[in-house]
Amino acid sequence: SLIKPGSKPPTTPVKLKKVSTFQEFESKTSDAWDLGDDDDELLAIAAENLNTEVVMETAHKVIQNHSKLQEQHKFQEEHLQEEKQLESAELTSIACGDNRLVKSVSEGHTSSSSDNASENSSMQRSQSLPQTSTPPLVSGMADYNTSVTPALTEREASRLDKFKQLLVGPNTDLEELRKLSWSGIPKRVRPIAWKLLSGYLPANVDRRDSTLKRKRKEYFAFVEQYYDSRNDENHQDTYRQIHIDIPRMSPEVLRLQPKVTEIFERILFIWAIRHPASGYVQGINDLVTPFFVVFVCEYIEEEEVENFDVSSLPEEVLQNIEADSYWCMSKLLDGIQDNYTFAQPGIQKKVKMLEELVSRIDEQVHRHLDQHEVKYLQFAFRWMNNLLMREVPLRCTIRLWDTYQSEPEGFSHFHLYVCAAFLVRWRKEILEEKDFQELLIFLQNLPTVHWGNEEISVLLAEAYRLKFAFADAPNHYKK
Repeated sequence: SLIKPGSKPPTTPVKLKKVSTFQEFESKTSDAWDLGDDDDELLAIAAENLNTEVVMETAHKVIQNHSKLQEQHKFQEEHLQEEKQLESAELTSIACGDNRLVKSVSEGHTSSSSDNASENSSMQRSQSLPQTSTPPLVSGMADYNTSVTPALTEREASRLDKFKQLLVGPNTDLEELRKLSWSGIPKRVRPIAWKLLSGYLPANVDRRDSTLKRKRKEYFAFVEQYYDSRNDENHQDTYRQIHIDIPRMSPEVLRLQPKVTEIFERILFIWAIRHPASGYVQGINDLVTPFFVVFVCEYIEEEEVENFDVSSLPEEVLQNIEADSYWCMSKLLDGIQDNYTFAQPGIQKKVKMLEELVSRIDEQVHRHLDQHEVKYLQFAFRWMNNLLMREVPLRCTIRLWDTYQSEPEGFSHFHLYVCAAFLVRWRKEILEEKDFQELLIFLQNLPTVHWGNEEISVLLAEAYRLKFAFADAPNHYKK
């Protein structure tokens, strides 16, 4: 109803700017009730006993203002359209090889316009033309690599700005950061956001540098104190198991680098020595990878970090990444340590809870698995032990962990609902399988290799719906 029939959207050169976004459409379109100037007046009148005369007078005033605003919008659109055409002609002449240093037509036109039009024009150019440099990001982020990053969409740029504004303040509002991070964290600010969400960094900006220095120094003091004992009789079995498990990690290329293997061995061995109640258990090795990859991205601009040569980074940078990965992994494991103590009771309990939950949300799938004698432990043990890392690509795990770190008890409680949503996501394929062996093979090798943010976002939304429906309803949750 907002668009007149038969009207055509203004044409824009394809190479200069993408098709108008909804935000641009919304900013150019208004109706009689969008005017903010009249809000206070209308509210004041509404507080009194209105008569017909007052209502008609107010309505007439609103409509008059609306008409004026429409005329202003129309004038601005025509003005911007002229500038776009002039700019297009200017760029076309440059593309045709006209390299003479002359004052362009659009430049002369802009200088004779009003201040607002000049600002709009310069903003347009900055959005349309490629950037030659990347401004520094938020406080606490490294500037090791200053190469140009890929262009962001308008929505991504808007979200990145929100994160930057939140992170540069003297005290970061962690509750607000969790709300913003739930639907994903931009890659550029993910390292510092993860450190804050995990509780590794303090909310106060002034204390962050000193905290990082102290914690990194503390970690390497542990290395100096304990790492030489890896070949002692008491610890050699632990170290041997770590050494065997590291080549089984993902991503494949990253794990084959000797420098990465060396760093992971130190992180896992130090953690095992400092947590004797559980010690090292297979599966913990996978939990280092997301932190390590995200913190490597703090210092590089590579899109495919799996193929990046980690040894090319300076030694000081590698030490920072190692220490930060150790402390953030430790924070994660503090919340799910019963998953890795003797007999792994935490995992046993969660698998049983998953079975009860699925029996409530999709009885047909649950009954089908039961009829074919497929036990939840046979496929869901790994889901709990490795936090779905073996079931989805690394990029999906990182996106999942954005939300897990934003949720209260995300890695324990919310993960249960993600697993339930994940299982029911395959209900059609599960119900089609009529053989125990085929069912188990399918559940242990789910086709997620091409998954990305869209699939993970749908999965998380469904998990949140299940949590909302069942978390506080014990009569529906348990048999």
